[in-house]
Amino acid sequence: MPTKKVTILGLDRRELANLGFCAVTFGASRLFWVDGFLLCLEVYEKSFEYEIERGNFYVSQLCYADFPKYNRILEVEKGTQIPIANVSDMQMYKEIARAITEFEHGSRARNAK
Repeated sequence: MPTKKVTILGLDRRELANLGFCAVTFGASRLFWVDGFLLCLEVYEKSFEYEIERGNFYVSQLCYADFPKYNRILEVEKGTQIPIANVSDMQMYKEIARAITEFEHGSRARNAK
């Protein structure tokens, strides 16, 4: 069954250095780049079961940082690197980037009041 819906339970903008360090200490094997954003996703094993059974993919935590230009590696500290996968041609990630952009515009509008 194809993915019909992505549910993001936690969403946070991070400073690039903090996102990279958190990803390394968390044990993330890679980060994802799409449309000027660098993404770090925390997904529980059960999420894959729900995706297969129900078509709904749950992301427990998604952290993101501005990253205008794609690069294959993020150097976190001297000698510590994490690979970056370019997922800009994948629909699910494009939708996540669109949702982040909409969230940011909504946040700015709420803060302007």
